[in-house]
Amino acid sequence: MQLDHIEIARLKISPLNMRHGKRPPDIADILPSVRRRGILQPLLVRPDGDYFEIIAGRRRYFAAKTVQEEQGDIAPLPCGILEPGDDAGALEASLIDIARRDPDEMAQHETFARLIKEGRGIADIAETFGVTERMVKGRLALGNLLPGLRTAYRNEDIDAETIRHLTLASKAQQKAWLALLSDPKAHAPQGYQLKRWLFGGQSISTKVALFSLEEYTGEIVSDLFGDDSYFAQTDLFWKKQNEAIAAKRAAYLDAGWSAVEVLEAGQRFQTWEHEKVSKKKGGKIFISVSDGGDVEIYEGYLSRKEARRASKAKRAGESEDGASLPDSVRPAMTQAMQNYLELHRYAAVRLALLARSDIAFRLLIAHAVASSGHWQVRAEPQKTQNEAIAASLEASPAQSVFAAEREAVRALLGQPEEEDELVSYSAREERTVQLFVRLLTMTDGDVQRVAAYIMGETLAAGSFAAEAAGIVLNVDPRAHWQADETFLDLVRDKATANAMLAEVAGKAVADANLTERAKTQKQVIRDCLAGENGRTKTPDWLPGWLAFPFRGYTDGRCALTRRTTEIERLYKAS
Repeated sequence: MQLDHIEIARLKISPLNMRHGKRPPDIADILPSVRRRGILQPLLVRPDGDYFEIIAGRRRYFAAKTVQEEQGDIAPLPCGILEPGDDAGALEASLIDIARRDPDEMAQHETFARLIKEGRGIADIAETFGVTERMVKGRLALGNLLPGLRTAYRNEDIDAETIRHLTLASKAQQKAWLALLSDPKAHAPQGYQLKRWLFGGQSISTKVALFSLEEYTGEIVSDLFGDDSYFAQTDLFWKKQNEAIAAKRAAYLDAGWSAVEVLEAGQRFQTWEHEKVSKKKGGKIFISVSDGGDVEIYEGYLSRKEARRASKAKRAGESEDGASLPDSVRPAMTQAMQNYLELHRYAAVRLALLARSDIAFRLLIAHAVASSGHWQVRAEPQKTQNEAIAASLEASPAQSVFAAEREAVRALLGQPEEEDELVSYSAREERTVQLFVRLLTMTDGDVQRVAAYIMGETLAAGSFAAEAAGIVLNVDPRAHWQADETFLDLVRDKATANAMLAEVAGKAVADANLTERAKTQKQVIRDCLAGENGRTKTPDWLPGWLAFPFRGYTDGRCALTRRTTEIERLYKAS
């Protein structure tokens, strides 16, 4: 390369210059120096007939032209003259000249692509310009963008962040986005919004995965300009992530933590509403999962309310393991759900009493002696807390069968049909004598049938006696009960919904939906019960909440759990 001074009129921008064809550059920072001292650093040029093409030094050239226009003349510019025909060398010189100003990716793409055509390899280009081979490949891959997108970026209609995200798009997505950009009435998402648009509202980085990426069988999309990569199938990601979270939960429980609560996706753990409590003193694990799949684990916390109750109980001399502190944890269910369960369980128990008159008769005697429950005597009113529970109970087959038995017993006793209730409290001795006389004429079998019905009619719903009878009779409510909308609507706790989902669809499905909202998990239960949306039909599901003995799903406070525990204690004592 030789050095010479060349008249500005004989200089022009080379097509090989990285900035060729773009609008005039900003020269505000170098113009004062050029005015005072002229051009000191040589431009890189090469011969082109009677002219010289500027390979590197475009900004210095435009500054010199400005001074010439201001002063009417300018001295010839110092130039380093390259050998003619060395396109690859000229391109390298152009890129190196402006590398300090971080040329845009499209200019780098065009330069690298030309160098490839000149026979340079990727490793050679990377070594020449001091960049990684991955970066060179990324710039070359910009050729996968539609020509319209490359043109829009070159014209600065698209910013750098947006063009990076568009490299993640399929050809169909690129075409759709370009149509939005071309439509003045439409809004083409830019920047971060574009990423959400490409991924259907949710982009999940592979960096947040708790599982090995080798376990993920879906597509992973990589950003051409950085180290980020994303899961293309978010449903598959959540399935694998939830399975990994479920494994962590199981490991914590095996390690002796009292409870592990997995928050639904997007729900933040509020540390200021909790207090640090050790594992020994009943601290829990809380697992928080962001909408983007990032998992945070908080070890050894209790809500402030739970912590205060535990501290108060400790001062009162109660044990620290929580066994004697049922009020320190939140209820396992709503009062409405407890009402629902007690009435449906009661309906199943009294129906079973009809088939076992011997047990019913003994229970009748026990009531008469101990005067417990409703023995004044009156019928169980079956009060419901809302219209939905009332409708559910009315539709129960157990109710219908019991109602039919009412009419049969009414006929046995000779009671007029206009009297609505068989059992009622009355101060009239005449009615008692009439019934006594009627019973004297009946067979032992008919008397026992009446006794069984009356016991069922007067048994208090939600009582210890009702629960004990259900356990003794080994009642299976499935013969007259199936999960209805009222039951599923009343399931509010996410952990309970997940445990029920495991019963209906299996542990794998429950783990895959671990961080979903209770509403979503209940919909999967509905699909399984009906055999819809690709789910295997499981119509004979009996929740632990309706089984005898009662089975709870969480460690929350529950009257049904306490009754079952007390009944078992009484059995052991006897």
